[in-house]
Amino acid sequence: MRRVSTAERPDWRAKAAACGFGFHTIDDAPYWDESAYYAFSLREIENDIEAPSEELHAMALDMVERIVGSEQHMQQLAIPEPYRDWIAQSWRARQPHLYGRMDFAYDGTGPAKLYELNYDTPTSLFEAAFFQWQWLEDQLARGQLPVGSDQFNSIYESLVEAFGTIARGIARPFHFAAVRDSVEDQGTVAYLRDCALQAGIDCGALAIEDIGISEDGRFTDLDDQVIGCLFKLYPLEDMFRESFGAYLPHSGLQLIEPPWKALLSNKGILPLLWDAHRGHPNLLPAAFDNGGALPRGWVRKPLHSREGANIAMHLDDGRELRTDGPYRDGPCIRQACHPLPAFDGHYPLIGSWVVGDRACGIGIREDSSLVTQDSARFVPHAIVEEARGVLMA
Repeated sequence: MRRVSTAERPDWRAKAAACGFGFHTIDDAPYWDESAYYAFSLREIENDIEAPSEELHAMALDMVERIVGSEQHMQQLAIPEPYRDWIAQSWRARQPHLYGRMDFAYDGTGPAKLYELNYDTPTSLFEAAFFQWQWLEDQLARGQLPVGSDQFNSIYESLVEAFGTIARGIARPFHFAAVRDSVEDQGTVAYLRDCALQAGIDCGALAIEDIGISEDGRFTDLDDQVIGCLFKLYPLEDMFRESFGAYLPHSGLQLIEPPWKALLSNKGILPLLWDAHRGHPNLLPAAFDNGGALPRGWVRKPLHSREGANIAMHLDDGRELRTDGPYRDGPCIRQACHPLPAFDGHYPLIGSWVVGDRACGIGIREDSSLVTQDSARFVPHAIVEEARGVLMA
């Protein structure tokens, strides 16, 4: 694994506009960054990313079975009592799920270390599945990549296949929804809806803010039609706190992602996985936080923190890093500190995509600090052939 500087495509902004990639620049700062790419060997991808992703995914699903049968675990994950049976029932009914993203620290020299699971509302999907693949094809055509370069990326095909698999189990009408004013979220659901349409599923789109409640407590669209199934790019834990959330358990609404995904998007899954699989090479030691001083070599994370918010890191050398955010209250976990690797002052976080139950691609977000925040850039990757230990050019 290495970071390689490269020439940008002169027309990439026009191509982004043409395909609806409207969030390649956020607040006048670059989000998509193709001034460099990360080069991997096929062995690194297959052995160190793909295989562990599928193994950890299976371990996580096995842990859901344990959690839904344990009031103690539900309490540790701070699942509100009114939603526990609903979540458990969704798992026991094996309500269909679509996708998730695992975030790894990896430098090409040792086991990838799992930071967390993003299994309810993962983003950076369109740029991983479509735009970085377009980058690969264009750069090969321009001679900017070694001949024969490839990419770990069958995300689009996997999404269409997964939608086709679950199509018969989706209640109708089926809608995709996200917050109206979030350009990134709207772009993500537009891409997912296109994948569903490609799978032959008739589906609509609306803003989360436009969903209503009928007199008998069911969720409705703008035509006052009861929604059968809703793909919502909106955190379940936020829904639990809002007034309309109280209707969820008895509304008959099918959700994608299903309610049981709330257990995996919760960072409380990390100490539970560690307790069940101590010493696993891809896991970091983790425990539920007791609120005391954070020792050297540990990181504190709120159960529901997103985009690197409210993270406290106490490095082995005594340095302390903290990020701000809205998750100041509530329970946390501690995880052993395993800093991201540095490549020329850049810190890449590898997001490994699992669609259905199969690892199918990666996306890399790169920050200038050890905590990957919402300002991190997306940098493409390529699988590059090696000859006699030297990258072919």
